[in-house]
Amino acid sequence: MKPFRVIDTGVRDGRAQIAFDQALIDLHHAGAIGDTIRFLTFRPTVLVGRHQAISQELHLDACRSAGVGIGRRITGGGALYLDEQQFGWELIFHRNTLGIASLADLTRLICEAAAHGLSKLGIDARYRPRNDIEVGGRKISGTGGFFDGDTLFYQGTVLGNLDPELMLRLLNIPEAKRARHAAAGPRVVTLHELFDGAPPPLAEVKRVMLEGFAEKLGISPRREAITDREEELARQIHDDEIGTDGFVYEIDDPGAHADVLVGEVQSPGGMIAAHVRLEGKHEARYREVIITGDFFVTPPRTIFDLEATLRGTRVADTAATVTDFFRTAGVGMLTVRPEDFTAALLAAVSVSA
Repeated sequence: MKPFRVIDTGVRDGRAQIAFDQALIDLHHAGAIGDTIRFLTFRPTVLVGRHQAISQELHLDACRSAGVGIGRRITGGGALYLDEQQFGWELIFHRNTLGIASLADLTRLICEAAAHGLSKLGIDARYRPRNDIEVGGRKISGTGGFFDGDTLFYQGTVLGNLDPELMLRLLNIPEAKRARHAAAGPRVVTLHELFDGAPPPLAEVKRVMLEGFAEKLGISPRREAITDREEELARQIHDDEIGTDGFVYEIDDPGAHADVLVGEVQSPGGMIAAHVRLEGKHEARYREVIITGDFFVTPPRTIFDLEATLRGTRVADTAATVTDFFRTAGVGMLTVRPEDFTAALLAAVSVSA
């Protein structure tokens, strides 16, 4: 049984919790802490994924009027609203710990372990590809993660309860998407609903999840205290980067300028949008590229490297440039493919054709 320390950072502001994520990754990568499970709870916060354009995903004025915190995750995926009625869970461990190198295989294993734990509450929780846990076909936990060197960071949430009207006021969900979801019925379910308004205590839910991880992952969780070094590094990362507006609003509204061409593709791995400026004779080269969406690519900086690689290259070479980049980058992807990024780029440049 492989030992995992278990910590709980309790209720904190959204940006502070995300900064703690990065602190754990950095310390684990440096060998300063061992494999770790963390539980966390957010004060009312809206979070966008690492690659999302924040003004496109949130009703920012409504968020500010409601006094809700605004933050950006270090993982991919879509925008979400979190408060004290949900809690997060995370695993930070070495890629060799479980003897599995593939992100897709680890995603399945971790989600199946979390579902196994939740099922101990008497509900039929199951893994749903690509990265959800569901009960009766409705999502109770969304998850995602990435590798940073040999360190895997994987996180999820458990829906205790949810205020759908508040969520719809804060998140900018397109009408077409709302209509599809309305026609299909409720997409998410909460513990509050599953237990007729009397869900198990939070401590019990966390306990069974630890049991699920222990039994399915072959690990031995043990409760430990948060270290001073973790707290100090998290504060530093918060103050220097993740807690700043510069980080949170880094990708704001890249399609707002008249000379930006935008192409979107809805792939099995998530939505990909390419925001493109062209240059040169007949606008045959990429001057600037910003790629946004709710996809997962690991590590997250891969997308910034792809954007830099595309600058100055010929539009006619788009497919070859993207294919060569991913072939040599050695990155992990959850169902999204290189050709999906190519399709989004070509959809953008076709606007000027």
